Amino acid sequence: MKKLLITGCNGQLGRALNREYRDARAELINLDSQKLDISSLDSVMQAVRSCRPDVIINCGAMTAVDLCETERDRAFRINALGPRNLGIAAMETGAKVFQISTDYIFSGESKRPYIETDTAHPQSVYGQTKLEGELAVSGNLEKYFIVRIAWVFGINGKNFIKTMLNLGKTHNQIKVVSDQIGTPTYTYDLARLLVDMIETDKYGYYHATNEGGYISWYDFTREIFRQAEALGHSEYSPERLTVIPVTTEEYGVSKAKRPFNSRLAREKLAQNGFTPLPVWQDALARYLKEIEI
Repeated sequence: MKKLLITGCNGQLGRALNREYRDARAELINLDSQKLDISSLDSVMQAVRSCRPDVIINCGAMTAVDLCETERDRAFRINALGPRNLGIAAMETGAKVFQISTDYIFSGESKRPYIETDTAHPQSVYGQTKLEGELAVSGNLEKYFIVRIAWVFGINGKNFIKTMLNLGKTHNQIKVVSDQIGTPTYTYDLARLLVDMIETDKYGYYHATNEGGYISWYDFTREIFRQAEALGHSEYSPERLTVIPVTTEEYGVSKAKRPFNSRLAREKLAQNGFTPLPVWQDALARYLKEIEI
């Protein structure tokens, strides 16, 4: 039985991984930020030496992109130093390392979906620190998976879907950005992929978002409300609630620059024998039932 160390175990992906392994296919060592400060090399070395995992999955990250702009040191410690420290520990014990990364490592200015080998050019502190975390792992290890995702949603914690559902209950009109394009990632679907990857040695970089075509946040919002209404929630009907498309400029400036193009090409998954994630429309339908709106 494999032994897995999961950092950031209480986050959206950490919880999803625990659900995937609820049938005891592996021994899980769950460590949240209260139990393990991944920015401390001494703490990481002590934890890894103590449990000697076969696999380290780093779900710990500072993902509040605007906050990263004002708390740069903290973002660097968690997103860059943390993966570096886990990689150093893995070098000693021989563990595989999974580093979860993001579309924000790219500029967002390309006219096509990004492939794994495209040049990184982050436009925010969040993207820069996540890139540094990637490089710290790939530059020091041979047994690593760097999995880039985008527009993440899961059962616990905050996410775009929950925000839209809450706004839809109290507003008659909602303005949503229509010029940022990407694809959502459902953490339960991602967790299943990671479980499959763990059993292989097909190391390297991967893009892993749900299938189903690329969309804008505006498109995503309309489908969220359409499915919510179909489940019997009339408050989300177009007769009561209007979704208005706006540009990023019209929406207003945020502290962190958002990528216009978050499209991640995912062909490498199938090329290496992995099952692509289900279409995002289906993922959304399952998610809405899970959270019992």
